[in-house]
Amino acid sequence: MRHSAAKDQLVYKEIVTGYPYEFTNPIAGKTGTTQNQSDGWFMGMVPNLVTGVWVGGEDRATHFKTITYGQGADMALPIWANYMRSCYMLEELGISEEEFSAPEDLTIKVECEPTLEEGDPIPEETTPITPDIDF
Repeated sequence: MRHSAAKDQLVYKEIVTGYPYEFTNPIAGKTGTTQNQSDGWFMGMVPNLVTGVWVGGEDRATHFKTITYGQGADMALPIWANYMRSCYMLEELGISEEEFSAPEDLTIKVECEPTLEEGDPIPEETTPITPDIDF
């Protein structure tokens, strides 16, 4: 949702994903789709707002023929993104565009390694993995 690097790839010309929205703030999100493409959903979260969008029909015979169009990323995400655009236009709502902050009293142990982007220097404390291969 924060970049348009892949917008020219064929698959993104066929379906709508986060690429057209180009939000610049951190957003967490999760899509979902039922097995017969009759329900799609998207849950989006910024630090002070969580919103869910469900698209579907109560009659189980209502569905898309393929997953290309019948997925949460194509059915529900566009609705959520347009909703969030509207929310951000109304500054009086105070919807966060800030980074997520870790809770001070987290009760579970979280050990996440930082993700390196292409071109980032490898930290000195990193030990390279050398597989034991005998040629």
